[in-house]
This record gives sequence, structure tokens and C-alpha cells, in this order.
Amino acid sequence: MFRFDENLKVFVHRDAVDFRFGMNSLSILVEQAMRLNPMDSSLYVFGNKRRDRIKILAWDGNGFWLMMKRLESDHFAWPDNETKIVTLSVEQLHWLIEGIDITAVQRHPKRNYARVS
Repeated sequence: MFRFDENLKVFVHRDAVDFRFGMNSLSILVEQAMRLNPMDSSLYVFGNKRRDRIKILAWDGNGFWLMMKRLESDHFAWPDNETKIVTLSVEQLHWLIEGIDITAVQRHPKRNYARVS
């Protein structure tokens, strides 16, 4: 499976997208609807209405990458959030691609302590 760098930011467009959209249309969607820069070090994830396909748009410094995955008989567990844009970690993106419902998975909260004693 293709692995992404852990330092990347991942933004998921929660609403369904017309999957005839290519790199140009998706980059315009990132810029205008999501109000983000499509040419930064981030991954932009889009899903279709049936949630059986995803597209990932990425900029590598001199050109766009467009990756697509189609499921034959299953559906992706899409994040159900009130906001238009959902932010994920790269690990959560891998879970989404592999079919894990990321809304059901909970981690221990990160704790920051000033001292040990």
C-alpha cells in the first residue's frame, strides 16, 4: 500500500464531489470552497456520493498527484462532522483507506506535564 509522510496535513472535503472532476477542478475546489492552498504540503481527500470511491489530491513541488481508490462491494466510513472540512492525521487517513471507521476509534488523550515530580 502507498504510504504518506507522517508530517503531511490531511484535509477531507466532507460533501460528495462529482468524480468527473480532475486535478484542475479539484484544485479549484480546494482553493475556493475549502479556502486552502492546493499547492502546500497537504493531502486533500474527496469522496463520491455512494462513498465507494475516494480521490486524493497532492502537490509535490512541481506538479499535482491525483490518486483514486475504488471499492468493489464496500463503502468508506466517511467522517460525519458538522464542519465542511475535516482534518485528519496521516494515520487516520490510512485507517479511512483501509475501511476503519475513524469516528469509532478513540485514543488516550495526549498529556503535557511541566514536571515529573
